[in-house]
Order: sequence, then structure tokens, then C-alpha cells
Amino acid sequence: MESTPRPGPGLFGADAMTLRRSVVPYIASWSPERVPSPVVISPRGGIAYPDEDTCDRDGKGRLWLRTLIKPRCGRPELGRVHPLRQRRAMNRMLCQVCGGPSDRDERGTLWLLEDCREDWEGWPNGLLTVHPPVCVPCARIAVGACPNLLYGSVAVRVGSSEVAGVYGVTYQPGKRKGSRVVEDGDPASRWVLASQLALSLSDCTLIDLDEITDAPTPPS
Repeated sequence: MESTPRPGPGLFGADAMTLRRSVVPYIASWSPERVPSPVVISPRGGIAYPDEDTCDRDGKGRLWLRTLIKPRCGRPELGRVHPLRQRRAMNRMLCQVCGGPSDRDERGTLWLLEDCREDWEGWPNGLLTVHPPVCVPCARIAVGACPNLLYGSVAVRVGSSEVAGVYGVTYQPGKRKGSRVVEDGDPASRWVLASQLALSLSDCTLIDLDEITDAPTPPS
């Protein structure tokens, strides 16, 4: 069973800065990184940039939101995910908070998720998520600093994950439709301006985070 992920800025929402001002997640955007990205209808169908080049699409032909790379410049925008850093974290299994390696043991990679165990039997197997994994010290920080997790969180070891689609703004001729996850193989892939990768999680084991929180807290 699959669930539509709750897209957003990873573990930290826009209010997290008031809770811990020294923590700016690796995947968060900074104000100078915004790039205007107007799109047009492609003669081949779908959307395109008027001045498109080979860097604007991924290997599956999906158009990606343009962005600059200027971390730690200007002001952090915790409500916006940086597309390139999010993709890098997903592809390399990096911690979404510090950008270092996420934690892994024989059961799999560490994820910290909103507790939705009542959604279906066997959750979170089959879950689609746009949130990258975490390391142990950052998971401990996130539990206390992330508004999305204040009402319950669960630590999960994920034995297997694979790219299942992208999250972004979808279009149709003459109209912007809104943001959603577009799964691989969906004809709507030609009409999405992607901004985040979505992974499908499987071979999951729920764990007690307290069992592995003996690692030192990373410096602020």
C-alpha cells in the first residue's frame, strides 16, 4: 500500500527557527538561491523552459525547478526545500539535517517519520516519502525541534528504498494545477515541474530511538 507523502522542508518546518535558531537543515533553501522558472508548453507535449538545456531534466526526462547553489548566504527559507540538495540527500542517503552520512546498521538506514502506524497494517512499508534519512544526533535534535513531529514520531530502519517519483507543481495546457507527487510511469510526468524526489520505503523495522542515542550531539 502506498501513501501520498506530506511534502515540505524535511524535518523542520517554517516555525522551527524559533525553536532552535542555530539549526538550518542541509536541504533547506537560502534566499539567494531562488531562480525565476517560467515554463512554456513544449511542441512535443508537456512543459519546458524557453531556454532549456540538458541540465534541466533528469535521466527520465522530467523537468526540474531551477535553483542556484548558495548555501549559508542571505537568510534561510525553512519552508522551501532546495531541489538539488534534496536529490543529493536522497540519492546518496545523506542526513537531511547536517548533510553528512545517515545512520545505517544491519537492519537498514535510519528514517524519522511522523507516526502514522494506524494508516495501514505493515506501515511504513510502501510509504512514499520526500523526506531524506537522518543520522542519530540529528534525529535527536529533530524530535525536539520539528513542529511536524511534536504530535508523535517514530524511528524506522529502512532496509530498501527506491525512487518512485517526484513531487512538484503540475500543469495542463493553459493552467497551473497545483503540487502533488507524480509517480514513475504516470503520463503526468511530462507536465510536472519537479522539486523533490519521492522514495518508496520497504523492509522497514520500527525501532526505539533511545537505544541508539548514545552518539554525541553535533556542534551547532
